[in-house]
Amino acid sequence: MAMVARRLMVLALGACAFAGAGWAQRYPTKPIRIVVPFAPGGPTDVQARWAAQQLTAAFGEPVIVENRPGAGGVTGTEAVVKSAPDGYTLLAGNPGPLTIAPNVHAQLPYDTLRDLAPIILIAKSASCLCVRPDLPAKDIDELVALAKARPGRLNYGSPGVGTVGHLATELFAAQVGIKLNHIPYKGAAPYTVDLVNGNIDIALMQFAGAVPLLKQGKLRALGVTSRTRSALLPEVPTLAEQGLADYQSYNWNGVLAPAGTPSAVLARIYDILAKQLATPAARELFLAQGHELGGIGLDDYAAFIRAEIGRWAQAAATAGVPRM
Repeated sequence: MAMVARRLMVLALGACAFAGAGWAQRYPTKPIRIVVPFAPGGPTDVQARWAAQQLTAAFGEPVIVENRPGAGGVTGTEAVVKSAPDGYTLLAGNPGPLTIAPNVHAQLPYDTLRDLAPIILIAKSASCLCVRPDLPAKDIDELVALAKARPGRLNYGSPGVGTVGHLATELFAAQVGIKLNHIPYKGAAPYTVDLVNGNIDIALMQFAGAVPLLKQGKLRALGVTSRTRSALLPEVPTLAEQGLADYQSYNWNGVLAPAGTPSAVLARIYDILAKQLATPAARELFLAQGHELGGIGLDDYAAFIRAEIGRWAQAAATAGVPRM
C-alpha cells in the first residue's frame, strides 16, 4: 500500500507540474500591473515604466504602471503582497520598503523575505548630496558649519520615512555630528520641486534627476555617495574624499512578485528583462542616467536583498534611527 501511495503521489505531482507549465506557457492572457510604491516621476517609477515597455512588447498584453505612494513605499508594497500570486501583479522594488523598513518599523504588514519573490534587479545607483543654490554652503565642511550654527533648522527631504533618502541622510548627519530636520514626501519628484523652489534645504538625489538641474544652476551638489567620482559629475568629490571615509550609499530598483507566484512565470519575466538589459540600448540608457546595470535575478537577487537588510540594520543603529 505504501508503494502504491508513493506512486500515486509522484503521478499527482507530475500532473500538477505539467499543468503549471502549460498555464505558464499561456501566460499572460490579460493586462499585468506593476505597482510603484512612490509618486510618479522618480527613479523607481522611471525604471518600472522601462520594464513595462519591455514586457508589453514581449507579451503582446498591456503592462500598466500603477503608482500607490504612501508610508515610504510600505503602502504599495503591502498591496502587492496581498495580491493574488498569479503573475498579474508585480512590484517595483526599492530598498526603502524592502530592506530599510524592516529595520525602522516595529511592525510591518509583510515580511520581505517571506512574502515576496524576487525576479530581477534592474539597476543600482549612488546619489549626490544637493542643496538649494542660495544656501551658503559650497562643500561639506561649510554645510556642517552652517548646520551646527543652526541646529535642527536645516530641512532635508526624502521619499518618505524609512527610505534610502531618509536613512542615508541620517547616517551622514550622525557621522559629521549635525542635526537636520526631516521632511518626508511621497516620492523623489515632489521633494525635488521643493528643493528647487527653496522650500527645503538639502536632499540626496539620484543622478538622473539631479544632473539637469545642476547644469541649469537650480541646485548645487556638495558630494556623491559612491566609492569613486561619477562620470556624470566628475568635478564633484565623493563624501569619502571630504572626510567620511566609510560612507557609501546606493539606491536600487528591481521587479518582484507575491510569494507563491509560479516559478515558470517568474523565470519568463526574468528572461525577458535580462535579455533587454543586456542590449546596447539599455546600457546606453541606464549609464547616461548614472545607473549601474543589475541583471541578477531569482536566487541571486534574493541573496542580495537579504544582505541589504543586514547592511541597513547596521546603518540604522549607527544613525540612531529609532523604530517607529
